[in-house]
Amino acid sequence: MSSLLTNSSAMTALQTLRSVSSQLSTTQSRISTGQRVATASDNAAYWSIATSMRADNAALSAVSDSLGLSAATVDTEYTALNKVLGDSNSGLTKLQALLVEAKTAGIDRSKIQSEITQIQQDMKNVAGAATFNGVNWLSTNATTPATVNLVSSFSRVGATPTTSSITVTVANYSLYTSTTSGILDTVTGSASVDTINIGALTDSAADQTTLDGYIAQVTAAIGTVASGAANLGAIKNRISNNSEFVKSLMDSVDRGIGQLVDADMNQESTRLAALQVQQQLGVQALSIANNNSQSILSLFR
Repeated sequence: MSSLLTNSSAMTALQTLRSVSSQLSTTQSRISTGQRVATASDNAAYWSIATSMRADNAALSAVSDSLGLSAATVDTEYTALNKVLGDSNSGLTKLQALLVEAKTAGIDRSKIQSEITQIQQDMKNVAGAATFNGVNWLSTNATTPATVNLVSSFSRVGATPTTSSITVTVANYSLYTSTTSGILDTVTGSASVDTINIGALTDSAADQTTLDGYIAQVTAAIGTVASGAANLGAIKNRISNNSEFVKSLMDSVDRGIGQLVDADMNQESTRLAALQVQQQLGVQALSIANNNSQSILSLFR
């Protein structure tokens, strides 16, 4: 039935065109943002989950940065401890060898002491230089904390986020302190490793006993420093493993977020082409429907 007041065909065509335009707008938005769930109105559940996961990933990123700083700090202290341990030409190892050599009858101990003094100064310099980001565990003072907590991981159990940390006891690695209570400056008997002086010693039995005491003292220091280096090596390895895990976890979370909210660009581009065709057809259908109304006028000519 033809009517002057109601054009049913035009109304149907207009509704179809509005629906196609709405779908086209949604598809264009997905293509421009790359997301099929960009706001809560798109899918409240997925948007909420993705938002929480992004927040967790931001926390994991902070943990990753902290692990990087921790790794650099531990590596600095570990490298310095190994340098203090030394080898046949330096550090505690060389100091021990020189003291054993000093037990030789008739040897010029003042010349050996010159080497010992140089080694003592080198070790102190190494400890003083073992600083990263203002942190030094080998040469400490009254402001140095007794323990340091290194953030190692982040996790969420239900709605409760938790962090884990590695606790480092600084005294286990402190070689020199402002109160002379470090591994190398604590006085045992008549001297500390840092103040051993054999320049005035002779071949007497008493002085030989003193040398034996120095040798035992340096040997004990080697054991303590080696143990500290081993502990730092273990911490270094743990931090490295945690760092790799955190990075892998961040990648997994990113993939999970993508599964929830990312748009399938192949699908959306195909849909865009189809909707554009539908829109063109809708415009034509509306035009035809409007022209049908004009045909009523011909009845009155």
